[in-house]
Amino acid sequence: RLNQLHPNPKRNIRWISMRNFYWLREKHCGWLTIKRNEGKALKRGNRINNLRQLLNIRKPVLSPRKRRVQGSHTIYDLRLAAKKATPRGPFDYTDGAADQEISLNRARKTFENIEFSPHILRDVSNVSLESNMLGVTYRMPVGIAPTGFTRMMHTDGEIAGATTAAEFGIPFTLSTMGTTSIEKVKEAAPNGSNWFQLYLWRDRDRSLELIERARDAGYDGLVLTVDAQVAGARLRDVRNGLTVPPTLTLETFLNALPRPGWWWNFLSKEPLNFATLESWNGTVAQLMDTMFDPSMTYEDLKWIRSIWKKKLIVKGVQRLDDALKCADYGVDAVVLSNHGGRQLDRAPVPFELLPLVRRELKSSMELHLDTGIMHGADIVAAKALGADFTWIGRAYLYGLMAGGKMGVERTLTILQTQMVRTLKLLGARSLAEVDASMVKFRK
Repeated sequence: RLNQLHPNPKRNIRWISMRNFYWLREKHCGWLTIKRNEGKALKRGNRINNLRQLLNIRKPVLSPRKRRVQGSHTIYDLRLAAKKATPRGPFDYTDGAADQEISLNRARKTFENIEFSPHILRDVSNVSLESNMLGVTYRMPVGIAPTGFTRMMHTDGEIAGATTAAEFGIPFTLSTMGTTSIEKVKEAAPNGSNWFQLYLWRDRDRSLELIERARDAGYDGLVLTVDAQVAGARLRDVRNGLTVPPTLTLETFLNALPRPGWWWNFLSKEPLNFATLESWNGTVAQLMDTMFDPSMTYEDLKWIRSIWKKKLIVKGVQRLDDALKCADYGVDAVVLSNHGGRQLDRAPVPFELLPLVRRELKSSMELHLDTGIMHGADIVAAKALGADFTWIGRAYLYGLMAGGKMGVERTLTILQTQMVRTLKLLGARSLAEVDASMVKFRK
């Protein structure tokens, strides 16, 4: 009976206990005898192999930077990783806002307070995020907004932002207060869509010089920021005594002790150079007040429009009448923005203002939006309510602080994944299929 083969091949191996022996019967080997301890060892080895397959043990990640980045699955995860890796001064400069930070908190809460209304039974096996912005098709409806002092967050700085944006097929904007020159950014990402953001200086000749440098370097467009007549009351920077470049006081030294990677990166790489300044030794607020011109008017906008022949975006619009007036001055797009809550506290929430401006805007001028975007669903909601394009600042910098260029790639990958998932769950195959009927504000 034992010599008969069982239909199940796995049953062709049988164990029979006889005193101090296990008997093994195998299809091709006949009868074999194995001592009890050898049989137990074989069975134990099989169990360990099975357990190893179930556990799927991963190789340890030795690089702290890779661990931070790979362990981040949301923008808020990247924010926490950035906070652990970056000293208080640079982190708070990015993370903070003006006064009580009400504008920023309201903007984020508004996005969190929306309700989607999805369609069902639609084929969403293939989804596209492509979006047209001022005549150019980008792979996602989001670009990297201008950010100041970027290499203070991580020395990869604007180069990481520009090159990653080019790889993902989205635009990158260099700030007047950036820490890499206009020419070097273009050289690093020659095939990218590069834009230059302008703060109009008190010295108009210096402003004209910057505009000409951007034109000569081949930048695609100019972004004029109009909500920075003076520096906002950024109290975190005041309390931290933030200077540019950072100064190593006893307090900053103690705060940096658990973050040696940031200091090594900062001290061992090329010193901070500004896109528009030879050098500066003072506080951030002092620098801003030196540069910003509180006398700027619509006549200055008219002047800039006359000398800049490429695409022109006005950033910082917070009222319907101003948006309509910008259209009259030949502006190609306006960005509904309160500067990320970093200027006027209790300012209008751009996302709340969006439906009204979209409804009343009759011209071909495009309508863009920033402030408070922390999730791909925020971008989809903005598109549904009428935004032609969106821009991110803090989300990009959180990734940069968490892991340099690798962190920026993680930011864009997270947002891309979230947008695709949101579209599929809404029953939409493209951004053109989402509209205001799919989004409402909860009361």
